[in-house]
Amino acid sequence: MKMKACQAMVECLKAENIKVVFGYPGAAICPFYDALMDSGIKHVLVRHEANAGHEASGMARMTGKPAVCVVTSGPGAVNLITAIATAYADSIPIVCITGQVNTDQIGSDVFQEADITGAAEPFVKHSYLVKDPNDIPRVFKEAFYIAGSGRPGPVLIDMPMDVQKAEIDFEYPKKADIRSYKPTLKGNAFQVKRVMAELEKAKKPLICIGGGVFAANAQDEVVKLSHTMNIPVITTMMGISVFSDDDPLFFGMLGSHGVPAANRAVNECDVLFLVGARVGDRAVRTPLALEQTTKILHIDIDPAELGKNIRVDFPLVGDAKNVLTQLLERAKPMQHDEWLAQLESWRVERKFATAKKGTVVPRQFIDKLSRRLPDNTVVVADVGQNQIWTATSFHIGEGGRFMTSGGMGTMGYSLPAAIGAKIADPKRPVIAICGDGSLQMCMMELATAVQNDVRVKLVVMTNKRLGMVRELQTKGYNGRETAVFLDGSPDFIKLAEAYGIRSCRVTDDRSADEAISLLAEYDGIALVEVIVDENEATL
Repeated sequence: MKMKACQAMVECLKAENIKVVFGYPGAAICPFYDALMDSGIKHVLVRHEANAGHEASGMARMTGKPAVCVVTSGPGAVNLITAIATAYADSIPIVCITGQVNTDQIGSDVFQEADITGAAEPFVKHSYLVKDPNDIPRVFKEAFYIAGSGRPGPVLIDMPMDVQKAEIDFEYPKKADIRSYKPTLKGNAFQVKRVMAELEKAKKPLICIGGGVFAANAQDEVVKLSHTMNIPVITTMMGISVFSDDDPLFFGMLGSHGVPAANRAVNECDVLFLVGARVGDRAVRTPLALEQTTKILHIDIDPAELGKNIRVDFPLVGDAKNVLTQLLERAKPMQHDEWLAQLESWRVERKFATAKKGTVVPRQFIDKLSRRLPDNTVVVADVGQNQIWTATSFHIGEGGRFMTSGGMGTMGYSLPAAIGAKIADPKRPVIAICGDGSLQMCMMELATAVQNDVRVKLVVMTNKRLGMVRELQTKGYNGRETAVFLDGSPDFIKLAEAYGIRSCRVTDDRSADEAISLLAEYDGIALVEVIVDENEATL
C-alpha cells in the first residue's frame, strides 16, 4: 500500500496496539505529528521532553508492554536522555521516536541538529537512525520486539524530516527476525534441577526479589513458590509490592535503607535465591562477606548480571516467569519453622517520634495515608528522603503497586510516572509522593494532568531542603551544609490553586486527617503539602 513514510510510522504504532503517545512537537517531527492527528491515537502533550519519557515509563510499568514517547530534534531529543537513562537503569520498555534534520544536513551542525543516537548510546538497548524510508516497517517491528523482550529497555528511533516525507510501499512485518538477538527464555533443565536441590537442602533459605520479577510478569509464580516451599522473602527497593505487607512470609526491604529483619535475614541465611535482582550497592554493601557464608542461586534473563556484583554458585539464565514455572513443577512443601520463628523475632514494630510543633512525622503520615487507601493503590515515590520514607512506611495491600526510579535515582520522576500509570489504568488510585526539591523538577506536569483530566494525587514533603543531600552532609562532612537550602520556593498551595487543583497543607495531626480524607475520597486531582522538620532523617 502506497503512503507517506510519516503515515507509515503511525500505522506501525497502530499495528503494535499503541493507544497513547507522550510527546512534545517541533519542526523536525512535524510530518509525523500531522499524520498522527487523524489516527485515533491519543497524544498527551507534556511540558518538558524528559517527562514524555517518564510518563511512557509509568505506562509501561503498568501494562508490562512498551510505551511510546515522541520529541523533536536537537534540544528536544537531548532533553529526553535523562528519561532514556532512567528507563535503561530499571529495565523499562519504552520506544523513543525523535525527529532529526534532513539526511543531507546530518553532520553539518545545522539548526537544532544533535547526534542523539550517539549521545544516547550508553543508555539504550538499541538505536536506529533511519535513512531509507523503506526500512520503517522493519525498524519499528524490531524496536518494539527488542524493547519488550529479553531484559526490557529503551529503544531509540531517530527519524530525519525528509525520510518522514518520502513515499513508500507499506507492509508491516508479522514478526521480527534478528539473527544476532536471541534472548534465552527457558532455564537449562539441569540447572533448574540443581537449584531446586539446593532449595530443598537449605535449612535457612531466603528468596530476594528484584524489579526483574515485574519485568517478567512473574509475581504470581514467585509468590506461589514461596508459599509452596514455605520460604521467606525479602525484596530490593525495585521488588517492593510483589508481596503484600500482610503476607507472613514477607520480611521487608533489604539494603542501606532497609528494615532490620531483611538485613539480618541476608546475613543469617544459608541459601540466598536471587530472582530478577542485580545486587546493587544500595542492596548489599559487602558482597564478598556474603559469598563466604552463603550459597547463592540467581535467576536473571541477562547473563551479564550473573556474577557481576556477587559470586553465584548456581546461575540460571532465563525469563523469570518461565524459570519459576519450571521450578514449581518440582516444588514440594517444606518445613522451616525454626528459621521463620527467628525471622519473626527480628521484626521491629514501627514507632514514630513526636513531631516538632508545626510539622508532622513523614513516615507516620505515609503509614496512616496508606491504610486509608484501597489495597490496589499505585504509589510512585520520587528520589531522596521521601523515597525512603515511602518505601519503608507505605503499607502495601494485596494487589498494590510501588514504583520509583531505583537504578538511576532520577529526581522529578514521580509526578510524570504517576500520570503515565493513571492513564494506563484510570480506575486504579494513583498517588505520587515527592519532596519540595523533586517537585520543582517536574511541577510543570501539573498542567499535563489538568489538561488531560488525569486524576492523580500528589503529596509534597516540604522541609525547604534538599533533604537527602543535607543529611549526607550532616553525617559525612562535619555538618557543613551547602547548596541544599530551597529558599525562594513557591507556595505550593497557591501553585495548586493557579492550576485549579484542590489542595491543603498539613502541619499537625488534625490537618493530617483532613488531608488524608481529601486524598482518599476526592475524585479529582489533588495536592497535599506536608510540612516536615528540616532535621528529619531517613533512619
